[in-house]
Amino acid sequence: MITSVSYNKAIIVLLSLFFFSCNKFLDKKSNTALVTPNDNLSDLQALLDAPSMFKNKTPALGEVSSDEYFLDDDLFSSAESMNSGSQNLYTWRYYPANSGGNDWSQCYTCIYVSNLVLDDLNKIKRTSSNAAEFDQVRGEALFYRAYYFLELLWDFAKAYDKATADKDWGIALRTTSDFNVKSVRSSNLEGYNKVISDVKLSIELLPDYALLPTRPAKAAAYGLLARCYLSMGDFQSCLQYADSALELNSQLIDYNGDPDIIADIDSKGVFKEFNKEIIFYSEINNSYFLFNTNTFSNVDTTLYNAYSLSDLRRRVFFYKKSNGYYAFKGSYGLKYNYYFSGIATDELLLCRAECYVRLGDVDKGIKDLNHLLSNRYKAGSFIPLKISDRKDALKVILEERQKELFMRGLRWMDIKRLNKVGENIVLKRFNEGTAYTLMPNSNIYALPIPEDIIKLTGMPQNER
Repeated sequence: MITSVSYNKAIIVLLSLFFFSCNKFLDKKSNTALVTPNDNLSDLQALLDAPSMFKNKTPALGEVSSDEYFLDDDLFSSAESMNSGSQNLYTWRYYPANSGGNDWSQCYTCIYVSNLVLDDLNKIKRTSSNAAEFDQVRGEALFYRAYYFLELLWDFAKAYDKATADKDWGIALRTTSDFNVKSVRSSNLEGYNKVISDVKLSIELLPDYALLPTRPAKAAAYGLLARCYLSMGDFQSCLQYADSALELNSQLIDYNGDPDIIADIDSKGVFKEFNKEIIFYSEINNSYFLFNTNTFSNVDTTLYNAYSLSDLRRRVFFYKKSNGYYAFKGSYGLKYNYYFSGIATDELLLCRAECYVRLGDVDKGIKDLNHLLSNRYKAGSFIPLKISDRKDALKVILEERQKELFMRGLRWMDIKRLNKVGENIVLKRFNEGTAYTLMPNSNIYALPIPEDIIKLTGMPQNER
């Protein structure tokens, strides 16, 4: 139970962190007498449970850079006046990002809070009477740190390549709340290994089920490992942990009618808050307006047309805008225009299906896919797929992954990892008579680190 006293202390701490972070908190020499919570477990739990402006907000830059939406010429021409640098961001040209309020600073604020909790736990003795609470707090802090490390790796590092991971630049692996410890860029290999080690430690500490979807439990940790291993191309490990997560929760929403569908499927805000598919809740940082199809951009037309007329996702996910294009409304977020980026059973089912097929068990992979699609198509219309060819099965699963996980913050990572194994996905934009192209495995897939962080720390910038 979070007491009002503990909660208020956490708010004070986080507000101080927020304003400090806007002043280049990462690696800045600081008075370490920054306000900290009392050294008790309830304060530390309250710190982890503080408002979502400080946690459970994931990066948007990858989604902004991916291929799930587009700007027409009118929107493109007005983008620059709405936000300086938007046209460069949209067309994959260099933009001098600053740290205040963006993905980098937001993630490292969350990482700082995790480190603060872990450091303060060293001042508290674990006893038989506080063991369960102590372990949960430590497990949550480890999970959050890993969660944001992985998000940063997906945005600011190259796709994982086993042959070069020890040489490719990763991110700054901050593992202490001491601002006097200098930030340095690790290798990609070190970054992914740190994610894995933190999550595996958290699994030993977390309960099977969480009191709130915004708190991690074992299923969330298993799901995070599945994500991590999938982005590394380690399909055996991804299969193992996706399966472990699904053993704890494998529920799906039947789009034909379900207690978790609270409105007509053609309405906005179709899904119940924290529906049964959600294993861990997070949402994409909504400070980037470019990809928000509800208010600015448009859903990719080719992708929209890929949904069959009998596929209920066509109606659940999209609505027609006044400009004739479509907007996305099918998020599992707390509001239809808050884009859910957390871990859910549909994602894990697709992870497992892909891994089964890649490892040679096509039948099991298609069985998982059929199970998902039977809950997405109009009742009586879905004919189970029968595919025996491994290549064909993989193609269909990857297509359905893109259709199911639309605007989940996963597409950028998917493009990067799939191009590493030869999918040859070429991204294209065309505006005001100019074509823009992003070729597979380009250096641009490692997005630029904020310039003020580079100047402050001396870390190397990503190549363009």
